[in-house]
Amino acid sequence: MQLNTRAVHAGREDLTDLGLHAAPIDLSTTYPSHDSHEEASRLDRAKLGEDLGGSPIYGRIGNPTVARFETALANLEGAEAAVAFATGMAALSACLLAVAAQGKRHVVAVRPLYGTTDHLIDSGLLGTEVTWSTVDMLADDVRADTGLVIVESPANPTLSEVDIKAIDVDVPVLVDNTFATPVLQRPLELGADIVLHSATKFLGGHGDVLGGVVACDEQFARRLRAVRTGTGGILHPLAGYLLLRGLSTLPVRIRAASRTAAELARRLADHPGVSRVHRPSIGGPMVSFEVHGDPHTVIGAVQLITPAVSLGSVDTLIQHPGSLSHRVMADEDRRGAGVSDQLLRLSVGLEDVDDLWTDLDQALSQCKSSLG
Repeated sequence: MQLNTRAVHAGREDLTDLGLHAAPIDLSTTYPSHDSHEEASRLDRAKLGEDLGGSPIYGRIGNPTVARFETALANLEGAEAAVAFATGMAALSACLLAVAAQGKRHVVAVRPLYGTTDHLIDSGLLGTEVTWSTVDMLADDVRADTGLVIVESPANPTLSEVDIKAIDVDVPVLVDNTFATPVLQRPLELGADIVLHSATKFLGGHGDVLGGVVACDEQFARRLRAVRTGTGGILHPLAGYLLLRGLSTLPVRIRAASRTAAELARRLADHPGVSRVHRPSIGGPMVSFEVHGDPHTVIGAVQLITPAVSLGSVDTLIQHPGSLSHRVMADEDRRGAGVSDQLLRLSVGLEDVDDLWTDLDQALSQCKSSLG
């Protein structure tokens, strides 16, 4: 089936047989079992990260509503499995802990990354050591104790891209696919091993749910489930329901917002208040641009567009990465990664393009006039 069809039906294949049309929400935290011997055996398997199927045991181990979302996302990414977490950072943390448990605490990464991702691996909060590299130097920087290569493409917030096919290393490659989504890019088909999403963004699509998810093979999924069971970072079932619902409209939303973003990027490139526009070759709803004047004036002047962190909602959001999403990075690291102080990041929603442009134009005009 084509992606549009899979997005609508994945994770819902059994609903007709169940006599249902909408996916149910299971909010149970625990589940009855009268066979303690069998339950003990299943808990032993859960400790190893096996996908138990059948009747759940306890909400920290697994949930049927969350499992539906995992099945659907794995389908869209072309993965054997997916494991969902409370947030995108919880998902990344589980990946780092899973490889660290195998004695692989070294990470090789390419900047730019999402600011908190950068901070997490650079600070050593989880006991990791990072070598910052470039795509052409990745193989040289891999060591015997390297557990992951981490890239984000398109990257947050510069929208720079990595040639995933060109990565040739003997360790698992993790690609943050949050900005592209499986609509525009499926990293596993390009040679990656692990795909990470902040599901909070485009997968949910309405700014009302937090979540993270990792798509991978079953072997790594077992390690992630074991970490999730032990640390308790599972996605809440209500979030799982909202994310499954969000996937059904994902292709339509991404394509519509991408068309608007392309037109806004074209107009921004001709605006006298804009010095540079960043737009990924694969397209998508994200646009970054650098202004001649004070970027904070633009943030304060928008009226229709929402000045806020995050992205991927049906409404358009704008933010200043140097002050918010990438503030956690050291100034020299942030600027060295291409995140200039003049950079603004725009997550384009589903509004009319002319209404959005009217708002951007008037905000940029105020930025220009603030120069005196």
